[in-house]
Amino acid sequence: MLEGQGFVYLSLAVDGVMLALAVAAAALGAGAAGIPLESAVALAVFPALVIALMYMRGLYRPRLRMLVLDGVPTIVGAISVAAMMSVALAIFINASSHPAPLVTRAWLFAAIYVSAGRMLLTLSQRRARHRGVLSRPALIVGAGVVGAKLARRLEEVPDYGLEPIGFLDADPPADVDVVDRRAPVLGTPSDLEEVVNETGAAHVILAFTSEPDAALLPLVRRCEELGLDVSLVPRLFDSINERISLEHLGGMPLLGLRGVDPQGWQFAIKHGLDRFAATLAVIALAPVFAIAALAVKLSSPGPIFYRQRRVGRDGQEFDLVKFRSMRLNDGPDDFMPLEGLAPGGVEGEDRRTSIGCLLRRTAVDELPQLFNVLRGEMSLVGPRPERPEFVALFGEGIDRYADRHRVRSGVTGWAQVNGYRGQTSIPDRVEWDNFYIENWSLWLDVKILLLTVGAVLRGHDQD
Repeated sequence: MLEGQGFVYLSLAVDGVMLALAVAAAALGAGAAGIPLESAVALAVFPALVIALMYMRGLYRPRLRMLVLDGVPTIVGAISVAAMMSVALAIFINASSHPAPLVTRAWLFAAIYVSAGRMLLTLSQRRARHRGVLSRPALIVGAGVVGAKLARRLEEVPDYGLEPIGFLDADPPADVDVVDRRAPVLGTPSDLEEVVNETGAAHVILAFTSEPDAALLPLVRRCEELGLDVSLVPRLFDSINERISLEHLGGMPLLGLRGVDPQGWQFAIKHGLDRFAATLAVIALAPVFAIAALAVKLSSPGPIFYRQRRVGRDGQEFDLVKFRSMRLNDGPDDFMPLEGLAPGGVEGEDRRTSIGCLLRRTAVDELPQLFNVLRGEMSLVGPRPERPEFVALFGEGIDRYADRHRVRSGVTGWAQVNGYRGQTSIPDRVEWDNFYIENWSLWLDVKILLLTVGAVLRGHDQD
């Protein structure tokens, strides 16, 4: 019930129950006996309107992965439109009626109940997938670099519910190591039916392959006949974001690519909101700042704040500020991360003080970066800034590393809330950072901030 169409039907049932409870709560709170007929009609049609609007907005389409906060804006939007339509209907029935207060109550309860129900379903699905209960075997067509990366990502992120069991490729590239693929090459695309019967594969993903498109079209048709789900990694995938538009020229699809403009008015609004929120946070957290400063000063000799040169937007350097969490180091700082890994966390000798460990675990050591935000050097959300020497190193060997500097650095970021903190894969971190830039929205910032709070409550260090 937590996969495919079963999950869709379960979502529909849960939404219906939550909407019924919301209407009941609104009616009971208003005194059900005294509700006029036209307002009762408005409440009666409200759940159906919500479900119809949610369906039209794609909330009942099967998806590989759904984050806990995904869909909340769309859900609230659908409920809001349904509430306005219900009010209009009641006034149409009786122009002298006043249904707005009652429907507003139903809107509020519905927004809370339906969102909570969806979050509960998503968390249940995620936990089942992490336990391997819902993992479906998947075949990847194309055993090249992209296919190998896809297999690795599916293994690292079980939220998608797909377990890569092998590749289909008539001519696997020799320069891709077997270890990188993490799964064997089971045959060629023409062996699809035989491999599916042997492995029980339920999903096929088309990555990049040497096969011409004309040879892959019959493969897609055969997958449909066998009842297999099919996904496609498109060409130029680095340029595709959530702003993409689909049009048709006859029978030929045209994808409209719309990039983000970090110099545009949307980011000007973002930076204004950053400074406003940082100001409120500094005022609200003033007692925390005072306690942390005193604790650092008493914990070990040295300054209260730790300053480190970092590289931000357009390659501009600035001093990032944190509460000092380590004892002073008398020797040279010659730490170098392992190949492919980012620096961060505990580098070399562990010099953290007892207070420093607490500050890091609660992310209080990061709070002085709010002053970097006030000075316009950073944003609340964005790619984490790096030291100049590592920027020069990574910029030479990692594709699109410099693209991270199109926007201001962030106190937290999309890579961090997806697990790339400390000494983790720098290419993967770059990929997540550029995804954030290409798909930026104010809601994505809000979602990252909420996920950051969750990470802090679980005791994860930021860097």
